Amino acid sequence: MSEKIYIFDTTLRDGEQAPGFSMNIDEKLRLATQIAKLNVDVIEAGFPIASDGDFEAVREVSKAIKGGPVIAGLCRVKKKDIDRAWEALQHAEKGRIHTFVATSDIHMEYKLKKTKEEVLQSAVEAVQYARTLTDDVEFSTEDAARSDIDFLCKIVEAVIDAGAGTVNIPDTVGYAIPSEFGATIKHIMENVPNVNQARISVHCHNDLGLSVANSLSAIQNGARQVECTINGIGERAGNASLEEIVMSIKTRKDCLKHYTTINTEEIYKASKLLSSITGVYVQPNKAIVGENAFAHEAGIHQDGVLKERRTYEIMTPESIGLSKSSLVLGKHSGRHAFSNRLKELGFDLNPDELEKAFTRFKKLADMKKEIFDEDLETIVQDEISSIPETFKLIYVQTTSGSQTVPTATVKMERDNEIFEDAAIGDGPVDASYQAIDRITKMPGKLISYGIRSVTGGKDALGDVVVKVDFNGEVVIGSGASTDIIEASAKAYLNAVNKIAYRKKK
Repeated sequence: MSEKIYIFDTTLRDGEQAPGFSMNIDEKLRLATQIAKLNVDVIEAGFPIASDGDFEAVREVSKAIKGGPVIAGLCRVKKKDIDRAWEALQHAEKGRIHTFVATSDIHMEYKLKKTKEEVLQSAVEAVQYARTLTDDVEFSTEDAARSDIDFLCKIVEAVIDAGAGTVNIPDTVGYAIPSEFGATIKHIMENVPNVNQARISVHCHNDLGLSVANSLSAIQNGARQVECTINGIGERAGNASLEEIVMSIKTRKDCLKHYTTINTEEIYKASKLLSSITGVYVQPNKAIVGENAFAHEAGIHQDGVLKERRTYEIMTPESIGLSKSSLVLGKHSGRHAFSNRLKELGFDLNPDELEKAFTRFKKLADMKKEIFDEDLETIVQDEISSIPETFKLIYVQTTSGSQTVPTATVKMERDNEIFEDAAIGDGPVDASYQAIDRITKMPGKLISYGIRSVTGGKDALGDVVVKVDFNGEVVIGSGASTDIIEASAKAYLNAVNKIAYRKKK
């Protein structure tokens, strides 16, 4: 039977604790508002006893978020912690006290310096006291994945009897593997007599890269709440990623057989807002929200997506709030994607023109990581011309420096005959033009020279425009390349070819 999986977002608490992700109160409020738009079930707004700032953040989020998620505050199993948390939650329409204590042998011996019996007693007393303040109490067994399973079951049973409505089983240090963690949840579900009186939750860390897998395994074995963060941020290697959990459940209903009530179309906005607030951006290949998650560069993939998106997309970009997927044009792209993009830009080329432009595109793609629309427009305007190439540039090579005479060697083709010459000049561009003049025997006088970057980045395509006077006849030439000397030579040669074509006519 399909059951709801509750989404507990701890971006503002566990996520914010990670180095480099701290937020001020205003930033937390902005993010909390967006998280509420996701329609999460619980927002853990902070750890009120930790600092005055955390207390204020929980209080302000409690005031601001109405009519939606439960607002939770974290606290240790200490009365002063619980009081501070409840004080911060006073303005919440729905407030939850979330208290915890470590249950693994290593934590109890070295951190708490308490026996199992003392830990059990403090857990029960904390839950009982919290229940005098609110009916919504959650209890967490910190480092559950490394805890003795019999003791874990004992403490889960005890805190449920004490009034905990949610019991969280965390893999605090990301130690578990999916089969092991799933078995732990299954054991709890089968061996805790009163387990049906509470909702079992999980909170998995990503130290071995298994937080999402462990969370999904827990769901398959009875957990009905998952604690996670936007972009998977959190202590050390982070937490289970909210977007990956939610989209896994939505995409693989056939095997997970459950649902969430998350408004998935707000996922991308939430991811981007978090990145802009913290200045920490997700890696391009990050699942769901990474820059490349819905981008295709391989020609075979692009061809498939253009014919039927489901060939290479298991979910739609629209489902997370993106307008469409992206066909990234690069060296792996094929003619289908290239032609499709040119048509989108308004260019309708015949087969010969398309082949010529595609050849130039491939050469440029070997030099640039990504080809932008502006690059394509320049390629078409530069390569697809009604002016035939009387002279065709094969290569230009220059040497220059503060103590070197600028020299250029140019190789060109005319009527299937190869010409090569060299010249010196005031600079590498001037030397290139002098060498071209020696080959063409059509010297021109440079009137103006301009260059601009077509796109951004170190590998940007440079577009050169020149105005050249050939014995009183002024011609404009243009050329483009990632190498400005080559672009300059092509622009000058384009002007030469225009004069040659006029004379031929």
